[in-house]
Parts: sequence; C-alpha cells; structure tokens
Amino acid sequence: MSLPMNRLQRLVRPLGGSRPLLVGALILGVMLAAALLANWLYPRDPLDIVAAANLWPGTPGHFLGTDMMGRDMASGLVHSAGVSLAVGFFAALLSVTIGIAVGVVAGYCGGWADDALMRATEMFQTLPSFLFSIVLVVILEPSIASIIFAIGVTAWPQIARLVRAEAMRVRNAEYVTAARTIGLPGRRIILRHVLPNSLAPVVVATSVLMANAILTEASLSFLGLGDPSVISWGSMIGMGRSTLRTAWYMTALPGAAIFITVISFMLLGNGLNDYFNPRLKKQSAR
Repeated sequence: MSLPMNRLQRLVRPLGGSRPLLVGALILGVMLAAALLANWLYPRDPLDIVAAANLWPGTPGHFLGTDMMGRDMASGLVHSAGVSLAVGFFAALLSVTIGIAVGVVAGYCGGWADDALMRATEMFQTLPSFLFSIVLVVILEPSIASIIFAIGVTAWPQIARLVRAEAMRVRNAEYVTAARTIGLPGRRIILRHVLPNSLAPVVVATSVLMANAILTEASLSFLGLGDPSVISWGSMIGMGRSTLRTAWYMTALPGAAIFITVISFMLLGNGLNDYFNPRLKKQSAR
C-alpha cells in the first residue's frame, strides 16, 4: 500500500504536490490524444453512414454503437473532441487577450482610463452572456469561427477585473517605482514589469474559461446553432434527444465526454491554484 502512495507522491512533487493538477492533466491529455489521433483512428468522415441505424454499444465493428442515421458513435466522439477543445482554447485565448489588455491598462493607468474601461466591463457583465452569444452567432451565421468569437467577447470581464486588481497592486511595488524614476516609458513598464507579475490568477481562471466555453458551444450546438458542417458533442446530444427513451446511449455518451472534459479543466484549475499557493509549496517541501 505504501509503495503506490510513494510513487504518487513522486509524481505530484514536481507539480507542487497537487494531485488535482496531476489528475486533470492526465484526463485532459487523454482527450487531447483522442482529438489528435481522430483522423488516424477513424479516417472516414464521422457524418458518413457506415452501418445500420440504432446499433447498441457492444456491436462488433462498432463498439459504441451507431446513431439513428447509422453513423458510428465512437468516430463522432473522437472527432468532436477536437472541435470542443479547439473552441475552448481559442475562445479562452480571445477572452484572455481582451481581458488582459483592458485590465492592465485600467489598473496601471487609473484615472479616467480606469473609469471608462471599468464602465465598459460592467456593461458587458450586465448582459446575459449566453443570450448575447446566441444573438452574435445568429447575426454572424453559425460556424466554428462565429461561436469562438461570440464566446470570447462575452467572457472577458472576469479576466479584466482579475488583471486590474493585480496591476493596481503591482504598480506601487518598489521595482515599478524605480522603473518610473529612471525614466522608462509606461508601455515598457507595463510589458516588462506589471503584466508578467499580474498573470498568476489569470492562468487559473483560463482553465475555468475553457470549461465554460466547451459547455457554451455544446449548448449552442444542442439548440441547432452549431456549425452544420462539423460534428460536436452538443450536436450529437441534440440529434439523440428524439430517441432518448429507446436509445439513451446516443445522448449519454457525448454527455459523458463533456462531463469528463469539463471536470478535467476544473481539476486543472484547482491544481493550478494549489501550485501557485506559496503555503502549499512550503508544506510540499517539508
């Protein structure tokens, strides 16, 4: 019993002693590997009809069954992984970029710039983000790019507030004051001193943003607002709801994939929070 525990401790020691970080990274690594190997595992288009309809999991040749159109469920799941992870990554990247730009300028400059940017942030926070995403997707026409844009421009206020708070703390630090004293321009101070020291909470929040982006994309696809040319977990659930009583696996399998992926990001966020916690690092070192 002690041997497996010792091995686990050796694994988590480089990660600051955080087991959630290790578990989240492992699960996410499996999902990422499935997405990268999707074309090798299932080279055919996942929307192709390959067998009889409504084959239950365990059928030879289709171990996860087929849907009501005769499409392979396993092929759809692994190909959808790439779509969901791409939406989560790029939507979070857009949100973080906007949030960091707004937050660091507002926190460092203060004054009228802070007031104007924070009023804009509050305006976005008062809008229902999911409804705003629906409106944007409908206006821009459903596609992966429009979904990423809609999620990205509605999720940045949280990041902006986090970065603003950190920038307000860092701008009064001695090294920033010294940089001002020797005459460094404000842009250089922000990029070299304020911004790098304000990103720790952003790293943690980004994992939560990616989880929320995956859930939002699944919800949009479930409502029929996803890209019709690609398959996603949300669209698989939407297509399977008509057969929920007779073939529940069509919604349960993509639902489980969403659940596992979102949980992995949540564990990753908790683990990163532990990793950046200096008290936990001291305890791990002891």
